[in-house]
Amino acid sequence: MGILEVKNVNKNFGGLKALSDVNLSVRENSVHAIIGPNGAGKSTLLNCLVGKLIPDTGSVMFDGQSVLGRKPYEINQMGISRVFQTPEIFGDLTVLENMMIPIFARRDGAFRMHAYESVARERGILEQAEHVLEDMKMADKRHMHAASMSRGDKRRLEIGMCLSQEPRLLLLDEPTAGMARADTNNTIDLLKQIKEERDITIAIIEHDMHVVFSLADRITVLAQGTPLVEDDPQNIKGNPKVREAYLGESA
Repeated sequence: MGILEVKNVNKNFGGLKALSDVNLSVRENSVHAIIGPNGAGKSTLLNCLVGKLIPDTGSVMFDGQSVLGRKPYEINQMGISRVFQTPEIFGDLTVLENMMIPIFARRDGAFRMHAYESVARERGILEQAEHVLEDMKMADKRHMHAASMSRGDKRRLEIGMCLSQEPRLLLLDEPTAGMARADTNNTIDLLKQIKEERDITIAIIEHDMHVVFSLADRITVLAQGTPLVEDDPQNIKGNPKVREAYLGESA
């Protein structure tokens, strides 16, 4: 049994069947990629995992506990963090201030922007934020305003903010979208480092097959809301249906 278990999940939007009998098992301490074309149901599935949507039927279990019906912050407190397609950071705050806020939120149970002055006085939180910035190789940017950074650095900061909460499962929604190739490769290297150094499971939705095959231990291919195949990367590459439908004949 995996740390994340999705069983018989269905989700309809009116007459549109977005997810149909989806079963997914994510092994602990693995990198599991979910791929498929636009409209395959990837984002709908991800939103079911983080509490933004409730499936019509089926179950979503994390470490033996149901996530269904829980609020997003409650799911976060269970040990699940999500990185969005567009970096979710506070552009008018410095890099260091951004890093301090989720550390405080994990201790306090919710984001409270009005409490920032008290956060700044917490030496332990400051030291933890500095430590994560060192891990993210962003210590030299600690006093920069987040809005002024490159997209790649904003993504690195957001991943660091998630890691500062010490999640057991990190959900990545197209983390390299809109990046130049150099930033993409830097993000791949960062995620490899995170996997090697931390006791963490990663589930990633990604269109860039270079990213998928660089990182994934296991891949699930969605087609029209239904899993087409789940297998190891090498077998996915060689699967004729997958090659034709998603990767192209030259993949």
